[in-house]
Order: sequence, then structure tokens, then C-alpha cells
Amino acid sequence: MKTLFALTLLLVMYAPRLFANGVAMIDAHTPTYLELDSTLIEVSVEGQISTTRTTQYFINTGADATVKYGFPLSEQASAVRLRWLVDGVWRTASVTGGSQDTTLPGGGAPDADLVAYLGQTPLFFSIPQHIGNGSVLAVELTYVELLPYAFGDVSFRYPGDYHLIQSGPLELQRFEFFLSSQRTIDSIVVLSGHTIDQITNNGLSASVGIEDHEQPAGEDYLIRYTLNSNELGLFVYSTVHADTVVPDTNGKGYMTFIAEPDPGPTTESISKVFTLIIDRSGSMSGTKIVQARDAAAFIVQNLNPGDRFNLIDFDDIITSFRPSHVEYTTGTRDSALAYISSLSARGLTNISGVFSTAVPQFATASDSTANIIIFFTDGQPTIGITALEPLVRHVDSLVAASETRINLFCFGIGGDANGQLLTLISSHNRGLAEFLGTDELYSRITGFYLTIRNPVLLNSHISFSPPVVSQVYPDSLPNLYKGKQMIVAGRYEEGGAVEITLSGTAFGQPVSYLYNVVLSDTVVTGNQFLPKIWAKRKIESLLVHYYGLNPASPEAASLKAEIIAISKAYGVLSPFTSFTGVVTGVEDAADVVNQRPADFALLGNYPNPFNPSTTIRVQLNVSTFGELEIRIYNTLGQVVRVLRIVLHGRGTYEIPWDGRGNDGHDLPSGIYFYGIEIGNSVFVGKMNLVR
Repeated sequence: MKTLFALTLLLVMYAPRLFANGVAMIDAHTPTYLELDSTLIEVSVEGQISTTRTTQYFINTGADATVKYGFPLSEQASAVRLRWLVDGVWRTASVTGGSQDTTLPGGGAPDADLVAYLGQTPLFFSIPQHIGNGSVLAVELTYVELLPYAFGDVSFRYPGDYHLIQSGPLELQRFEFFLSSQRTIDSIVVLSGHTIDQITNNGLSASVGIEDHEQPAGEDYLIRYTLNSNELGLFVYSTVHADTVVPDTNGKGYMTFIAEPDPGPTTESISKVFTLIIDRSGSMSGTKIVQARDAAAFIVQNLNPGDRFNLIDFDDIITSFRPSHVEYTTGTRDSALAYISSLSARGLTNISGVFSTAVPQFATASDSTANIIIFFTDGQPTIGITALEPLVRHVDSLVAASETRINLFCFGIGGDANGQLLTLISSHNRGLAEFLGTDELYSRITGFYLTIRNPVLLNSHISFSPPVVSQVYPDSLPNLYKGKQMIVAGRYEEGGAVEITLSGTAFGQPVSYLYNVVLSDTVVTGNQFLPKIWAKRKIESLLVHYYGLNPASPEAASLKAEIIAISKAYGVLSPFTSFTGVVTGVEDAADVVNQRPADFALLGNYPNPFNPSTTIRVQLNVSTFGELEIRIYNTLGQVVRVLRIVLHGRGTYEIPWDGRGNDGHDLPSGIYFYGIEIGNSVFVGKMNLVR
């Protein structure tokens, strides 16, 4: 192993950023894996936004094998790059249309420990080459993530406990954590039991270093840091695209701002009208119903004076603590706690019925209060309205009939919860959906409640003066709460001074907060995560709209094609894309045009909309010769036309398209996408053919 250890030292300079150890699977049933020899991990955090890369080195101690790589990616993380090393050559995977192949290698049922380790949202990648006996396989994965935040505390977890996969020691485990912040870092601590090699905190930057030799990977890495609670307001991160090429026409600038109100006692909280909906169907038996009772009791004990509340529990029968919301007093609190203690799991799952009871109770509430529902369930609807679209329409119609703005927060417990349903009904009603393991119910729901306990701004809206910022996501802003941040991503064409207005209502009166910021007009090296964050946020917004449509409809097909195009252009995976072993990296790609992305610019097409023809324009900034291919896609993601031009050095090239398919026939009116692959990047444009 010493030879491989020397190799890892030579390659460590190429390993900026972090996550869990992956598994190189030969047979998931037996189970048979490549031996994990070393792991090099570094995480870089700006405020609360992390960019992570982990590199694992495996050794094949057995016969030649085909390997599938699996990685326990968290639901909140978005993978943005994957490379692998075989026979001393690094190759970079492409992002391609098509959901990832989730089948595991080998016959029979997969090993239970493997399934537990990979979790609910693993990433998979099939290594194209055979791995010979004694050979080394390295896999490097990069991802971005918004870290959990509450009241100044930010949490980072690295699931480094690998004992379910391999009990033996690793040659090297190196963990490096780098943090910079516009707010003062009050403290940074390592909560896990690792021996710390170094930890620093200089106020606006901090770091942690941990290194182990010949030790088993038997413990998660846990870090918590605290940002100063007196330095609140709005913080902006901005940059222009690092390359001369921007993969769309929305502007060269990317910005993300983080806003947070003062959590101190002088900031008044808006009263809540609050309902907790508790699933007590039969599948909630055992630990889940115990945690559900404990979570409900915690929430009831932490309501605020002036709040009105109710509890509704359901299986196939719906029961309400009170017929309508009641004022929070010591008397109603104690009665609610006694009610909660009697809950037990039984029966079927009537989701439509419980909302038919819960939502009309808000008809007497006003928009001067924060009207909130927290709903959790561990299963599919089995009685009442069970089909997805009618059930979503049912909830939406109930809210509309109440004539009240309700914020609906949904929690799906375990692998059987209907994620699409929960995402749709929450997004339609100014909330969000989260998904958790069966043992996380109490901690996640109580933690979330504390972040929405104290609303300070309702009906939030944002504007910019001058109006230079566009493509802002999320497109429907949440309420603002004490101790909880609002994170917004957007695009701009030119940098400069901008006034941001965050407005809404508080205590029935309009409220506005003004912030003067300067958007960068140059590349900010430390902010190159921003294009990925923007793409991630836009994909999430489009997915919400997509899931509300019939997948067979033209509208859904168009959205799916747009999501795929963004995913490929920005290298951020989506449910409709995956990493493929078709190499795009310059290490061994056989592309005719083999230049860095900075050498190439996509200038769009004109006219747009067009009839009957348009011209696509590209710019080449280096002397390159050969054939370049432009593919035209319809909204189903199908290639309808392939155009080719011959490059003969630097310059601007114009590629006309006559609106016809490869068969020479006129294509119908609609949205079309054109894509050009060059170097490590895919550049995509959107055009509208109007007959």
C-alpha cells in the first residue's frame, strides 16, 4: 500500500472539497467491493454555501472486475462533477439526458448494510473500464450544498463512518475544512471524537484539519460554527462567469443574497394561527408514533403567547383536538398535552379527509397573522382521494375557499412517503417539503418548528433598482422568521450599484427593508460556486411546475427538456440527467474541437422567435480547425436536426437553420433547443419557431 500512499500524496493538490466515502461495488449481493485504501476530503464554505470534493482510492485485490461506484449523496446536495482514474489517466464524466441507472451489480437481493449505507438518494456511476488485479481506481466527486442554519449556528456533517462496508484500516484519511464569512465567526468546534491536527479562527475565516494513518473509518465528522448574531441584514455574493462563455442568454453575472432579521428580543414576532397534522395510520406504529407524540408535545410547549392553535390527527378517521383554533394558554396547553399522550397508530391513510377538516378552520384567520400548517406522513393515501392530481387540486381548492394565505410545510417520513404529492401541495401554498429517515422525526420536526416559531415578515417580495437582476429563484419567496435565512439566487448583465428592496407585511402593515449593494463586474474566484447554486435553484423551481403537470403533456415535455438543457449546460444533476462514462474531459477525449471553454462563445440565434429560418452564431477565440456539430432538440429531448460547420481558425461563425428536420420536412411551431459540446462543457440555447 505504500506505493499507493505515495501516489495519493502526489495527487492531493488536485483535491479541493468534501463528502462521504463512496463504494466501488463488484457484487452487491455477496457483497464484494474493491478495498478502499485512502480518502482525501476538503470542504470549502462561503457563509453557509459549501462546495465539496472527495477523492477515494480503491485497490482491486481480486480478479479483473467490472465496477459500479455508489455514493451516499444527501438529498440537499447537488453533484456537479465526477472524474475517475484508471491506468494512470483521469477522465471526466459527461452529464447526459436520462435518469441514472439505480440497479446494483450482482444477482439476488443487495446486502442490507450496503443499502443502509447508501441511503435514500445515492449517486451511481458505472466505471467503463475493467479494473485489473492489483490496479488502482480513483473516483473524485464534487457537489454543492446549502448547509443547515438556525439562529447563527451552521452544521456540517460528513458521514465518514464506513464500518458497514469495510472494517479494516485505511492507509490515509485526510479531512480539511475551510470557512470564510462576511459575518464574524464567533466559534467553530468539532463535535465528533476525531483527533484534531489543527483548528483556527481568525474572525472572518476558519479552518479544521484532521489526518489519520492506518486507522479504520469508524466515525462521522461533525462540525458546528456560530456566526455573530449582531451582524445581521443582507449579505450579497456575486461574480461574473469565470469563462468568456456563458451557457445561456440570461446575463454574465450571478448573485446570491442571504437575508436575516434581528433575532433579539426587540424584534417583535407576529402571532401565529397554527395547526399540526399528525399521521397515526398503522404504518406509524412503534418508534415513529412515539417520536410523533414527543414532537407534537414539544411544539405545543413552545407556542407563543397570542398564538392560536389546533391539533388534528388522522388515519381513516379524522379527529380534531378542538373544533377550531383556540388561544394558547396554560389550560389549553395542558389539555393538548394530555390529548397527544393518548394517540396511537391504527388504520388507513386519509390525506384528503384530514385537509378537508384542517384547512376550513383557517377561514376565520386574517392575513395579519402567520397561518401555518405542519403536516407529516409516512405513507401513500390509501382512502379518500388517492390519485395525485385530484388530491393536489382538492387541497388547492380548500385553501382557495378559505380565502386565507396559508403556509403549508410537509414532512415525508421514510421511503414510502409520496414525495411528489408533498412537494406539490407545499410549493402551491408558500411552504416546502422535507424528507427524513424513520429515526429523524422528532429531531427534524422540532428543529424546523423552532425556525418558524417567530415570524417577522409575511407575504415577502423582492425588487431591484435599477431592475438589472432577473431570473430570480425561488420565484415565490417564503415568509421571513427570526433565526432563519432567506436565500435568493439571480442573474444580471452588468455589475454596479443596486438597491434591493425586501418588502412584505407585519402586524397588518406594509414593511420594507432597503439594502444598497454592489454587484461585481469581474470574476470573483471564491464565488465560482454561484452559477451552480443558481442552476440548482432554477431546476428546483422548474421541477415544482413539472410535477404539477401530466408527464405526457406537451407542457411537461417542454419543461423536462429545459431542465435537461440547464442540467447539461451547468453540470448540475437533475432527476432527468446522470453522469455517463462518455468522456468529455481533455485527458483522453477524441473531440475534433478540443479547447478550453474560455476559447469558445455561444452568441445566441437571430431572429428569435423566427419563421421560417434563424441563424445561430458562435465565436472562436483560438485558431482551431475541424468540424463542429450543432444538435437541434425538440421538447421531448429528441434530436431533430444535426448541423455541421467546418472551423478554419479564429472568428465568428454563423450557422443557418431552415426550421426543417433531418428528413427535410418543415418542423411544427414550438420551442427548440440547440446544443454544442466542446471541451468539458455543453452550451445550450433556446429558440421559438412560430409558423
